[in-house]
Amino acid sequence: MQEGLVYELSRKFYHFLINGDVVSEKLAVQLNLLLNLIVVTIVVFLLDLVFKKVIIRAFAIFSTKTKTSFDDFLVQSNFPRYIAHIVPLVLIIAIIPVIFVDYPGWGNFCLKIVDIYMAVLAVWIIRSFLRSLKNYLRTKDAYKDKPLDSFIQVFLIFAWIIASVYLFTVLTGKSPIAILTALGAASAVILLIFKDSILGFVASIQVAANDMVRIGDWITVEKYGADGDVMEINLATVKVRNFDNTVTTIPTYALIADSFRNWRGMQDSGGRRIKRAVNIAVSSIRYLTEKEVEELKNIQLLESYLEHRQKDIAKYNEDNNIDKTILLNGRNQTNMGVFRKYIDTFVKNHPAINKDMTMMVRHLPPTAQGIPLEVYIFSSDKRWVNYEHIMADIFDHILAAVPYFDLEIYESPSSKDMKRLSQGAAK
Repeated sequence: MQEGLVYELSRKFYHFLINGDVVSEKLAVQLNLLLNLIVVTIVVFLLDLVFKKVIIRAFAIFSTKTKTSFDDFLVQSNFPRYIAHIVPLVLIIAIIPVIFVDYPGWGNFCLKIVDIYMAVLAVWIIRSFLRSLKNYLRTKDAYKDKPLDSFIQVFLIFAWIIASVYLFTVLTGKSPIAILTALGAASAVILLIFKDSILGFVASIQVAANDMVRIGDWITVEKYGADGDVMEINLATVKVRNFDNTVTTIPTYALIADSFRNWRGMQDSGGRRIKRAVNIAVSSIRYLTEKEVEELKNIQLLESYLEHRQKDIAKYNEDNNIDKTILLNGRNQTNMGVFRKYIDTFVKNHPAINKDMTMMVRHLPPTAQGIPLEVYIFSSDKRWVNYEHIMADIFDHILAAVPYFDLEIYESPSSKDMKRLSQGAAK
């Protein structure tokens, strides 16, 4: 009955033109179609405008009254605007067969156009929902550093694939199996075209599952010149803001295929490692006399150690009747050993060093540039600028302390070498 009423309304212009003998029957049919299209266009436009305002307003009111912010993100991503288009489209689909009753071919063509728009609109609605979901999850601490962009893009790709298959069936009238068969035959070409996306998808899953990289992590990828914080992880690329404020783009699959350094472990730990050495000239290392040991006791950090150590050495030499007319005999202290102990005590008393982590001052194997004396400690403050200041402060002190132990920092050539050369030339 409703369809009959709609049909009668769609023929109003036709009956008016025929009954008034204004035009011929053929022209009356054509003018009836044209006038119906104008009326339907106006009605659909007004209906779309009204629904758009009503739905957007309803969403806005609803979002202000709810505790969750998800609906706010839906409004920002135009989700209500897309939803408002559905009702006018349903009206168009219902009315097209009626107003094109005299031109069924054109009616079918218009229905196909509407079907295409419906498929695209469905993808837009899904995209808007997924973007809203991503932005909402970004507000949650548990998801802030997760590669959500990769998963959103994967869902969108599947949505477009389904929409494309549907559009193929609409335009060709063939079964979806036909296009799937064709895609299977062209799988090699498809894999080649979407190689980066497929590799990126697999890499994104592995990155997320193994918790290899999070947004905000400081990573170093030497192959790509990246050294900074991860800004974004999506299906194809990872964006890294370097410390010089440049941005490096890395293929997502490179995080799986190549090696990289993630500094998150350091940032989550109690300290940042300081591992640096000073090279001591071998020629400056020697035994200390008792007089020199007594003089070094004036250094407060060494006083207790030297007292205890010197008593142990003297007792050992005495118990074993060591001939101390030659300094080499028996047990002795060296300026290098005392200096190493001084540095060890100094860093252990430094307020910026984490005392609960490894603290060590050690010799490395001798080299052509002297003997490296390495300091291996952890700064409590992990911030880059502060870390550099702490490390510089420690090594400023160490370098300034070297002459007090009659040692020399290796230089090539050293200042003493230049002095000897000048004295030799003068003679």
